Amino acid sequence: MKEMFVPPPYPYERLDEYRAIAELLPGGAVDLSVGTPCDPVPEIVSKAFVSNMSVESARPYPSSVGSEDFLRAVSEWFHRCLQVEVPETSIGACIGTKEIVTGIPSILKLRNPEKDTVLYPEVSYPSYSMGAELANCRSVSVPVDDKWRIDLSRISQSDIERATCLWVNTPSNPAGAIEDLEAIAEWGKENGVVVLSDECYVEFVWKSDPESILQKSAKGVIAVHSLSKRSNLAGMRVGFYAGDEEIVGYLREVRKHQGFMIPGPAQVAGIAALSDQNHVEVQKGLYFERLSRLITIFKTLGIEAVMPEGSFYLWIDVPANDEWKLVETLAKNLGMVVTPGEFFGEKGKGNIRVAAVATEDRIQLLEQRAGV
Repeated sequence: MKEMFVPPPYPYERLDEYRAIAELLPGGAVDLSVGTPCDPVPEIVSKAFVSNMSVESARPYPSSVGSEDFLRAVSEWFHRCLQVEVPETSIGACIGTKEIVTGIPSILKLRNPEKDTVLYPEVSYPSYSMGAELANCRSVSVPVDDKWRIDLSRISQSDIERATCLWVNTPSNPAGAIEDLEAIAEWGKENGVVVLSDECYVEFVWKSDPESILQKSAKGVIAVHSLSKRSNLAGMRVGFYAGDEEIVGYLREVRKHQGFMIPGPAQVAGIAALSDQNHVEVQKGLYFERLSRLITIFKTLGIEAVMPEGSFYLWIDVPANDEWKLVETLAKNLGMVVTPGEFFGEKGKGNIRVAAVATEDRIQLLEQRAGV
C-alpha cells in the first residue's frame, strides 16, 4: 500500500529567517530571491482593465480555452514576435504557467497511461519535478552540461521508453542558458516523447533573437508562455500553451472538465498586453541595466558574476561552494535576500540565484551598502 503524499516545505519559506536578518538594516531588506515583477503594469493594460469592456467581461463565465479575441491575440503575437504561424486551434489559455507546469503531466498520463515518467533538467524550476509527483509519475532529472544546457545523450533508453514528456526551459531559470531547440524537437520526434518547452523568458535575451521551439517544429511539442514576466502581470495569472494541434486539443477538452478558466477581465488585460511590444522593450532595458549593476555590486564584493544569455537572473558560482553562508552574509551586510542553488536541484548546490527585480531606489541602496 502506497504512503500518503506529504508536500515538502515550500522552498522560499526557508528564506524567512534571512529576510528577517535583512530587515534589520536601515532601509530594510532588498528581496531578490523571487522573480516577482516590481515595475508598474503597462499603461495600455491598465486602461484596458478599467474600461467598460473589462467590467462587462466579468459577468459571464469565461471560455476555458480562451476567448476568440484572446486566442487571436496570442496567434498574432507568435507571428509578430517569433515569426511563426500558430493557428488559434493550436492554442489554449492557462491560469499563469505554474498551473499548467504542475498539471500537464497528469493530463498526458491520461492520454497515454502506459507512460509514467517526467524528464526535466537536473538544474531547473522545481515545479517540473513537483508536477511529476502530483501526477503520481516518476520524476527523472536529466544531466546538464557545463553551460547548464540539457544533455539528451545521457538519458537512459529505459527512461526514454517510459517518458510521457520532457521539460526544457529556455532561456532557463536559474542559469539563463539558451537551449538547442531544433535538436530537442528532433529528439522528441525520434523517441516519441512529448517535448514541453517553458518559454516564459523568451523575450529577455541579451545576445540573440527570441527563439521558440515552435519555430523548429509543431509536431509533438508544446510551448508554454506567460505574461507575468514580459508585462508585469504576475498577479493577473494570464498564460497560454501552443503547439501540436492534437495534443493541444486533448488538453483543451480535459481542462474544460476541470474548470480551469482565466477570468474575463484578465483575458482583456492579456489581449492588451500582447498587442503592444513597446512596454516589453522598455522592461527589457530595465532588466539589462539592473543585471549590469548587480554584476558590479558583486565584483565590489570580490565575487564574479556574469551576464546570462537570457532571463533576468544572475547565476553565481559561490566561493568554497557554501551558498547558505553567502546567503546569510548578503542578508547581514547588504540586506540582500537571494536564493541558494539547491532550490533548483542537487547540482545547483554551490551557486546562488539573484533576481534583478528591484526598483531604482533599492538598487541604489544596495550600491551604497556595497560601496560601489
